[in-house]
Amino acid sequence: MRVGVLGATGYTALELLKILVRHPDVEVTGLTTRQEHTPHVSEVHPSLTGRLDLKCEDLRTAELAERAELVFCAVPHGAAMAAVPELLEAGCKVIDLSADYRLSDPAVYESWYGLVHTDPTRLGTTVYGLPELFADDIPGKDLIANPGCYTSTSILGLAPLLAEGLIEPTGIIIDAKSGVSGAGRTPKMTTLYPECNESISAYAVGRHRHTPEIEQVLSKVSGKSVEVLFTPHLVPMDRGILATMYATPTEQRSDDDLLEAMRNYYRGKPFVRVVDRLPATKDVSGTNFCDVTVRQCRGKVLVLSVTDNLIKGASGVAVQNLNLLAGFDETAGLL
Repeated sequence: MRVGVLGATGYTALELLKILVRHPDVEVTGLTTRQEHTPHVSEVHPSLTGRLDLKCEDLRTAELAERAELVFCAVPHGAAMAAVPELLEAGCKVIDLSADYRLSDPAVYESWYGLVHTDPTRLGTTVYGLPELFADDIPGKDLIANPGCYTSTSILGLAPLLAEGLIEPTGIIIDAKSGVSGAGRTPKMTTLYPECNESISAYAVGRHRHTPEIEQVLSKVSGKSVEVLFTPHLVPMDRGILATMYATPTEQRSDDDLLEAMRNYYRGKPFVRVVDRLPATKDVSGTNFCDVTVRQCRGKVLVLSVTDNLIKGASGVAVQNLNLLAGFDETAGLL
C-alpha cells in the first residue's frame, strides 16, 4: 500500500516513519510540511538518513492524494478537519492522529477544543481506532480516529473491569504522568529544559481535553455513564506514560480474580500484556505494548497502566489500525 504523511516533521511523524520504513507491505510515497523550505526528511529527522529518500514538500491535499492510497494525518486538531474531507473525496483512506474525529458530539468538541467543527456529520460515525476494543469495526473503513496517548493508557487499564462490572463507573480517579515528548516538538516555555528538568508538575487540572474522550469510550464499553477525575502530570523524561487509577469495587474479589478478568478480556490481543509485576515506563519504551496490572488496597481497586506515548499512544496504534484496515497481519511492522 502506498501511504503518505500529512505533517511529517513532528515527534509522532518520526516514530510513524520509523515503523513504516520497516513495514513489509507499505511504501511511503509522500510527506508534507507547512515550511516554505522543503527539506529532505533526513534533515528534519536525522535518524532516517539512508532509510527513506523523500523530501518534505508543501503539497496541496490533492497532490498528496495522487501519490498515496492512505494518508496519516499528523497535524494539530483543527487542521485535520480541514484536510480530511478533501482526502476522502479524492479516494484516500485516512487515519487521523489528531482529536478532530474522536468525539461524537460537535458541541462537546467545541466546548473542550474551542473550535467549531467544520465536518460535524462524520462525528459519531467515525470508528475510534483502539483495536483492543473495536478491531471488528476497523477493516475496510475509509476514516479512523486514532486515540490519544493518555486515553489509550487509561482506557486499556479500566476497560476490562468496567466491561465485566467489577468496578463502579463513577468516582474513578486517573493520576497520569507523561514524558515531555507528549507536548510535541514545537517549543513551549513549560517544556524548555531549564523549566521542566528535575521538576514534576500537574497541568490542565480539571480541564484536560482527553477527559471527554476517556469518558465517552469507557461509557460505551461499560454500558453505563462513566465519570472520571483525570489529572495529567509532566515528568522530566523523553517518553512514556504511567497511569495510576483508583476505583471502587462493586463486590470484593481477590487480586487474582481481577487479573484473570483482565487476561480473559485481552486474550488474543497481541499488544496488551497483563503482568503480575508493577509495570514501569521503561518496560514498554520504544514498543507498541501496553502493560497493565491491578491491585486492591483499603477497599479500592488500583489499576496501573504504562505505554510509550509516541508509539502505543500514537504512531504504533496508527499502524495497527492500518494493518487491520488493509487486511495485513495486525503486528506487521510493530514487532
